Amino acid sequence: MQAQQWRHQLRQNLRQQRLALSPKQRNHAATRVAEHLQALPAFQQAGMIASYASFGGELSTCLIHQQLHAQQQLALPVLDPKQAHQLLFVEITADTKWQRNRYGIDEPELRADRIVPLSQIELMLLPLVGFDRSGERLGMGGGYYDRTLAAWHRGELANLIRVGVGYDFQLLEELPHEAWDVPLNLVITPSKVWDFRR
Repeated sequence: MQAQQWRHQLRQNLRQQRLALSPKQRNHAATRVAEHLQALPAFQQAGMIASYASFGGELSTCLIHQQLHAQQQLALPVLDPKQAHQLLFVEITADTKWQRNRYGIDEPELRADRIVPLSQIELMLLPLVGFDRSGERLGMGGGYYDRTLAAWHRGELANLIRVGVGYDFQLLEELPHEAWDVPLNLVITPSKVWDFRR
């Protein structure tokens, strides 16, 4: 089976497992991941945190967002209207207006004065479909995060800590990866914090 087909099949299987979880299982997993994250010095010390609005069975980030400290700022992704398959991050405030994007995912209204440059984000939470023991990430297949974080390959964004959050069953032994893939520094699941920093 070709790598592309294999990835597609893997995505389908893992997404079905995610959708099969009960609300109780989802809540328990989200609570445990939030607890692990809160205990991480990298999270405690980050001023600007990028996250995502969970969708389609992804591990919920609602509790994490609620638990941010007063001095921490939160930014969520918006589909870039000018560049295909790229994301912009918009700071969330009390008066943020929300809308649904073309995938049915909630995102903040795009306002130029609220866009946060990637260089200002200290820690980014990334959704994942799967991950392996070396920190490679299997996403939804659109390449949004890899394109958005392409500057990492050029030696920029060196201080950005990339944290995947998901369920324990999403761990895979090994994922084939491409030159443009951006690996994760950490993955947090309900049972464990996986640290891939070298």
